[in-house]
Amino acid sequence: MITLIGTGHVFNLAQPLLNIFDEKQPNIICIELDQQRYNAMMMKQADPKAYKNTQKNVPIIYKLLARFQEGMAEKYGVTAGQEMLTAINYTQSHQLPLAFIDMNAQKMFARMLKSMSFSEKFKLFLTGFAGLFISKKQVEKELKNFEGDFDSYIEQIGGKFPTIKKVLIDERNEYMLNKLIEANEQHEKVIAVMGDGHISGISELLKSKKVEFESIRLSELRNQNTTISDSSTASFTTGHKEL
Repeated sequence: MITLIGTGHVFNLAQPLLNIFDEKQPNIICIELDQQRYNAMMMKQADPKAYKNTQKNVPIIYKLLARFQEGMAEKYGVTAGQEMLTAINYTQSHQLPLAFIDMNAQKMFARMLKSMSFSEKFKLFLTGFAGLFISKKQVEKELKNFEGDFDSYIEQIGGKFPTIKKVLIDERNEYMLNKLIEANEQHEKVIAVMGDGHISGISELLKSKKVEFESIRLSELRNQNTTISDSSTASFTTGHKEL
């Protein structure tokens, strides 16, 4: 049985994820990272200065997109990729195997840029630059559009950025599918933590392969977070009144 968990790299999802891990009791946790990105994430935690030095030769567009994620994560009170760290730490504390199911990001990004037309690169650069100034309110609005009509949202991306959709979504979905099937053949209960934008596509692929799975979407995790926050506030208020 595979449980797909759709996340967002800029949100605080630690507690909902931990609740799901404890409930599902997985035999393995798979994450949307490759070995290289995992190493970089660990380096960033242990030695930020050394990590910064390794990013000097990264393409400017990649830097802009990363900076956007980091800026938005700060607005939500976390660091970018916190949900992946939550999964990683859980496997370490519970002595579970951890599987990297994504393509090598640097090779994938280099191949994508090489395949893109000049106009598509230019639009991507403008989008990445504009993203540095986007507000939390605008992100929430985009999320509502995404959750309201996923297929239409992906079509819009494909219309503006056909190469991005092909490489970053479609090809990665196929790649992660194969990694998940491999994990499912070796383990009874598999959890996969990935960006919510991959859930719909991978779900369809799993259905076509007749693989048993369930999915938990980003909206559900964020609703759980709201419930947890409301409960904590209520408990504090009640306790305060009693004092």
